[in-house]
Amino acid sequence: MKRLIVNADDFGFTPGVNAGIIHAYKTGIVTSTTIMANGEAFEDAVALALANPRLGVGCHLAIVGGRPVAQPDQVRSIVSNEGLLLPTLGRFMLRLARGAVKSDDIAREFRAQVMRVVSAGIIPTHFDSHKHSHVSPPVMKALAAVAREFGVTRVRNPFESVFDRASLSGWTNMKQSALSAMIAPGAIRFNRLARKYLLYTPDRFLGVKRTGRLDSEAIRSMMKGLKEGTTELMCHPGFNDPGLESAHTRLKKERERELEALTDPRLRHLAEELGIELISYREL
Repeated sequence: MKRLIVNADDFGFTPGVNAGIIHAYKTGIVTSTTIMANGEAFEDAVALALANPRLGVGCHLAIVGGRPVAQPDQVRSIVSNEGLLLPTLGRFMLRLARGAVKSDDIAREFRAQVMRVVSAGIIPTHFDSHKHSHVSPPVMKALAAVAREFGVTRVRNPFESVFDRASLSGWTNMKQSALSAMIAPGAIRFNRLARKYLLYTPDRFLGVKRTGRLDSEAIRSMMKGLKEGTTELMCHPGFNDPGLESAHTRLKKERERELEALTDPRLRHLAEELGIELISYREL
């Protein structure tokens, strides 16, 4: 059996991103999303999630970018002098490599983010992380420990195969492809940690190499190349509102392009033709 989870990242980032994700869920193939507890449009995302209870909603845990949900003085090793999460994954990883990051601070911030989501009335279907920070073992360990505390048993496997035919056809983002290849050796350690903490993951992951270049034809090609088992396709739909235009992100108009692709009615027909079951993390 071929099953496909289409997960829209960054729910709660801006109202336009939220609206785009809901539109892609209602009229397209998006089945799942992950909410940012520290997003500027978090409350708007919560209201939309509660109004659409069949949409799977997980936690998009952020260790970089924006304000921490925990008090800054409680997570000093992961924030800047201004009390903000470090702006880039590179800066966080550099601090981590120097031994200046306390694992308890990572877990404390993740715990505060999940608590904010749960307190808003959302039961998380799964965890993933902003900028795929949980490819790093210390971040994955903190994520896994918090998942156990909240009874969450599913997590994104953020390693996209370098050789998977479903991810190779057409134009890809060269920077993202290089990043995918660079982190690939960490998959073994990731899977070991997932097993240790009894976390379920999809069998395969797609979307990293297509970030910023995901169109309808690319999705059709991926669907035709799916293997047996469960695959997650990561996407970033949204409307390019003023909040997004001024935000620190490279995905702006690209989100509208992805939204158009994900709502192409041919994709649902193709899924039926190929016998692909569209599911959320609830069904994993």
